[in-house]
Amino acid sequence: MTKNKFESKKKSLAEPIKELKEKWKLVPAFLKVKGLVKQHIDSFNYFINVDIKKIVQANDKVTSDADPMFYLKYLNVYVGKPDVEDGFKINKETTPHECRLRDMTYSAQITVDIEYTRGTQRVVRNGLVIGRMPIMLQSSNCVLSNKSEYQLSKLNECPLDPGGYFIVRGQEKVILIQEQLCWNKMITENYNGIVQCQVTSSTHDKKSRTNLMSRHGKYFLKHNSMTDDIPVVIIFKALGITSDQEIMELVGDDTESQKRFGPSLMDALNSKIFTQQRALEYMGSKLVAKRFRTAATKLMTPADEARELLATTILAHVPVKNFNFKMKAIYVALMVRRVIAAELDPSAVDDRDYYGNKRLELAGSLLSLMFEDLFKRFNWELKMIADKNIPKIKAAQFDVVKHMRAAQITTGLETALSTGNWTIKRFKMERAGVTQVLSRLSYISALGMMTRVNSQFEKTRKVSGPRSLQASQWGMLCPSDTPEGEACGLVKNLALITHITTEVDEEPVVRFAFNCGVEDIRNLGGRPINNPKVFMVFINGNILGVTYRYERLIKSFRRLRRKGVIKPRVSIHTSHLQRTVYIHTDGGRLSRPYIIVENGKILVQQHHIDELNKGLRKFEDFINDGLIEYLDVNEENDSFIAYSESEIDPDNTTHMEIEPFTLLGVCVGLVPYPHHNQSPRNTYQCAMGKQAIGCIGTNQNMRIDTLSYSLTYPQTPMVRTKTIELTNYDKLPAGQNAIVAVMSYSGYDIEDALIINKASIDRGYGRCSVYKNSKCTVKRYTNQTYDRIMGPSIDKTTQKIAEKHEALDTDGIVSPGEILTHKQIMINKEMPSVTSMNPLEQKESGQQPMTYTGWERNKNLRKFRVYSLQKLFRYVLMLCSMRLTVTSKKFSMFGRSLCNRQRGFSDDSRRRGAGKKNASQDFVPINNKKKRKTMKNIYLMDFLSLLFAYINILLLLIRRCDNPITK
Repeated sequence: MTKNKFESKKKSLAEPIKELKEKWKLVPAFLKVKGLVKQHIDSFNYFINVDIKKIVQANDKVTSDADPMFYLKYLNVYVGKPDVEDGFKINKETTPHECRLRDMTYSAQITVDIEYTRGTQRVVRNGLVIGRMPIMLQSSNCVLSNKSEYQLSKLNECPLDPGGYFIVRGQEKVILIQEQLCWNKMITENYNGIVQCQVTSSTHDKKSRTNLMSRHGKYFLKHNSMTDDIPVVIIFKALGITSDQEIMELVGDDTESQKRFGPSLMDALNSKIFTQQRALEYMGSKLVAKRFRTAATKLMTPADEARELLATTILAHVPVKNFNFKMKAIYVALMVRRVIAAELDPSAVDDRDYYGNKRLELAGSLLSLMFEDLFKRFNWELKMIADKNIPKIKAAQFDVVKHMRAAQITTGLETALSTGNWTIKRFKMERAGVTQVLSRLSYISALGMMTRVNSQFEKTRKVSGPRSLQASQWGMLCPSDTPEGEACGLVKNLALITHITTEVDEEPVVRFAFNCGVEDIRNLGGRPINNPKVFMVFINGNILGVTYRYERLIKSFRRLRRKGVIKPRVSIHTSHLQRTVYIHTDGGRLSRPYIIVENGKILVQQHHIDELNKGLRKFEDFINDGLIEYLDVNEENDSFIAYSESEIDPDNTTHMEIEPFTLLGVCVGLVPYPHHNQSPRNTYQCAMGKQAIGCIGTNQNMRIDTLSYSLTYPQTPMVRTKTIELTNYDKLPAGQNAIVAVMSYSGYDIEDALIINKASIDRGYGRCSVYKNSKCTVKRYTNQTYDRIMGPSIDKTTQKIAEKHEALDTDGIVSPGEILTHKQIMINKEMPSVTSMNPLEQKESGQQPMTYTGWERNKNLRKFRVYSLQKLFRYVLMLCSMRLTVTSKKFSMFGRSLCNRQRGFSDDSRRRGAGKKNASQDFVPINNKKKRKTMKNIYLMDFLSLLFAYINILLLLIRRCDNPITK
């Protein structure tokens, strides 16, 4: 009986697993919750709701050296809703559309509650403005968040617009995702034959890099705050580990470690350093001279400065309380062990290009760095003002609130976003091109820009390592979407369902780890730590403790994560080579969802998918019920992931892919059957697909962009991929479906050449509208004079409106719908003869009309009058010109055609008439060249192309009839 049961169980495991129908429906459910740009919005929300409070809390007190009784304390900080100044100290709510029209920044006030001393009394002030924060569209503080499609259209916004960008001085700016090396993590590398262990420490107070290297058989610690490399044994003694035996127990008392570390112990003996005080004095003699010294640091001895440096700057992320350096000493010993291991075994060297060693900086973390720097500078200025003013005897008491300059933080954030230069001198950080103007050539170009990942690696260096496709990028980054040329492989794009994590509070995770048997590192000595049966546990780069049963810890952790006790973004993985367990709760890690497989069975069943289709279940329910979980790059190494149901191994498989097409990015997902193409072809299409002209958004008629293109008759593609529907590309298409006949014809069809039917062009194939704006400002001057708009002038002899003023309306502004030609006046503006009482400020006066210059005939679509800033009005005109498909040097069907045909001239016309008045008459459409054939040949070609199309349709019908499945 038992034998039969066993056999039936074995048979059931061996049976093929039923394929889950419509499991791809999980992808749109994921995109509803997270979206393609949700990581930008999550990161910004975390910054304005959590991180900004931590920054203010870390720098919450300003004191003065002149008066020990004076202090300024920040109690709380808030970021409000976007508004604009509408008169003197009167603010009103604003919308992104209004900010685009008025060339303003879409920003909100940063207010603080403070407590400070004024003379001898304590004062509390609430809601004090210290600056303005640019607000990301669709973030929690934006007016567009949680709005329906109808409400969004009322605010003149496109319901399909993903948000995730800023509006700064009227321009749409996006902060590109920045790739950089992981913080607070030991990375061992062999640099020109020198093995070193590098740690980049990052906290809210300090950012620093510490290197521990091996040179000539000895070990040294290198830091930029010291002039020379310090022998590591002297560092140990400065940290309070004065006994050589204790040092060896921490480093490792095995024979190989003793043999390699022995010469380093002699450094302290030769320098006659035996005590902590002597080691600190030695370090104090090697410190870099400080440029600025405050009153507090002037009283410190070199030894005290060295102690302060060890506590706060060297390995800044390792906590030190009351100058107890034990945790830091264990960390340095572990760095020494990593270097020794890399010297003995070259495979122990870490790969810098491995994506588990990378972190992606989003808008929130970059703005956090910039705000922190500006806030510290703001506080430093207040301290300098207090030091200068308090000793002075004045009638009024010194009030620090009167010296708070809100413009400092506002200008700093605005300038960084508008120029893209992230310069933070404290961290020696100088980055350019962090922000870019959002590409609005088409809907897909804007979407592709939001998923772009920018590397810090120098583009001019011809190194293959950072450019090559890493195995760790599988499923996280798109393998095809990368530019050609020098940026190849350095600029990457996220895959369809990749999500970048935001920071999670680590306190609950620490408590859970201790409850699961992790022993606190602070209670242990050197020998238990170096026990070969022990695994060391790290959390976000800090040593938490050790465990003897690491497998039990990992199983318990994953079980609780699937139950929802631990946040789903927290990851855990092991490194058997280093005998460590890593727990990560930090932000910037790449992760993606996978279906969980247990005992060879997928946990997501068909009834779950049916519930999803009926709207009874959301994607978050799959996470909360433990059916799907997020894995980051490191945890993928501990997993065995099946590509589909047929590849599941009952003994090994732990997860399964949701859908194979999610490995690709947004742009490659538009290509039908990409696996049938040569690989570079997909890469070329990614670049050209973003250039295809089509629809920008449903609000494109309300937008006033400097230059925008729109296809007159855009069509949705006949062959659609799932990605096209998921990204709403079918609702805002770019391109047209062309009927193509592949045939030979008189040598015109060589290489990429095309012969296009002139009748198709006449009917509107490839026709495009080009929109430009023109702006005119009307000012009011200090001497009470102002500019004015005059009506059209009348010719005295003919008593008719002057030719240049023919397009003007009675208000002196061109009428909507008027056709403009070269040198015609659009706005008849007139300046006063005297604009200032000061003769040096006199400007050119009299008539200063705004004229149209250009050889194309433009049509004025609409005009706006907007109140821009105090003392001035602004008139905005929208001009439109129609462009037809014309011959060009290069002409390809989708990518280049719609771009290059906008030049407006054929090669012949450019040579003959460019720059002349009659250049507009020199347009030469295709099939209208000098070398064209007779009309008979053209009609023959039309007939052949139609015949070819009919034959194709007939063959398809015959093949369908012959197919036994369709009979």
